Amino acid sequence: MSAPQAAPSTLTSFERKVVLLIGAVQFINILDFVMVMPLGPYFSGGLGIASSHIGTIGGSYTAAASVAGLVAGTFLDRFDRRQALAVCMLGLVASTAAGGLSTGLVTLLLARVCAGVFGGPATALSMSIIADLIPAEKRGRALGLVMMAFSITSVLGVPIALRLAELGGWRIPFLGVSALGLLVVAGAIFLLPPVRGHLSSERQSARPVGILQLLGRTDVQLSYLMTALVMMSAFMLIPNIAPYLLQNLDYPRENLGNIYLAGGVMSFIALRTAGRLVDRYGSFRVGTVGVALGITSIYVGFIDFPRWLPIPVLFMAFMLANGVRNVSYSTLVTKVPEPAVRARFMSLQSAVQHMASALGAVLSSQLLSDEPDGHLGGVATVATVSIALALGVPPMLWVVENRLRARTQAAPAGVPVPVPR
Repeated sequence: MSAPQAAPSTLTSFERKVVLLIGAVQFINILDFVMVMPLGPYFSGGLGIASSHIGTIGGSYTAAASVAGLVAGTFLDRFDRRQALAVCMLGLVASTAAGGLSTGLVTLLLARVCAGVFGGPATALSMSIIADLIPAEKRGRALGLVMMAFSITSVLGVPIALRLAELGGWRIPFLGVSALGLLVVAGAIFLLPPVRGHLSSERQSARPVGILQLLGRTDVQLSYLMTALVMMSAFMLIPNIAPYLLQNLDYPRENLGNIYLAGGVMSFIALRTAGRLVDRYGSFRVGTVGVALGITSIYVGFIDFPRWLPIPVLFMAFMLANGVRNVSYSTLVTKVPEPAVRARFMSLQSAVQHMASALGAVLSSQLLSDEPDGHLGGVATVATVSIALALGVPPMLWVVENRLRARTQAAPAGVPVPVPR
């Protein structure tokens, strides 16, 4: 195993501006997705929608984003990434506003499907812009900062959306996110530079890389497999945490928001710290620590929970592990594709993420059951499957990281890194 890398220099003012703008884009995109389920009790009553349909409304975004990722992967790399991102974000903003103007189940479902169609590619483009404009040796730090958008959404975004719904009705959060999204789009258009370097790479290539050729590469296959393992492992548990805490551990419902607040703060700290560590020590080392901590927190929390352990501490450890693991693998996979196919690669990865998340959630629902005593049955089985999936992540990190290192070392100075096969 190689020695730790030299500490990279800090982000320049230009790089910080890019990270701030892409982080704002991710905040809008994530908030648009995660606020819908908590707002369910508000809009279900206002639109006369049965509570049983709330899950369908939430899942419609994920399904649409997955399909959009597959389709967008065929053409995203043909455009200036800044312009493509602006189009996707404008589509997302319009779809979110349409959701706030819905009149029933059908119109709300259509609005959420459209939001997924634009939101999925927007995520892929955001990650591609970071990879294009931030040097590889500082990319972990940059991605850690961008991914803090999720923590900010948990700590501030969702609570504010719920408060706005209480004060002014369920439509206000949708319209408010749309208005804020317009400001972010304006910032991306006027403050981000054109991102066209990949177009020159594509023109210089005698045979542009197609989808099937991209999927035929070993590095790409391993990256997508690693992504699937990470997302399935996480979403075996994430949708079931609240019911488990309430039904099995008798945690007070009124304190549930504090749990997510504490977890969001811990995730914020983890993402900021993990990015720096990945840049210095590599994705395999840092990611393996994250996986080990995650497995420990899952075993202690969901299989053999000691009643003396404060539940907030458990949840914070779980969020810390997820943050460290996610920064590690996300940083690594951005280094796999060459610039000419980066958005294509990221778009397909977005599709894999959404499909694996949905598969993990569906599989867990099949393994769980409602017991006569009110407890949630099958939690230990779900946790065991989650641990088994997580165990596959470190080997994937090791293989991909070493393949990329060998590819870089094999390229003579000043010569482009050869495309992996």
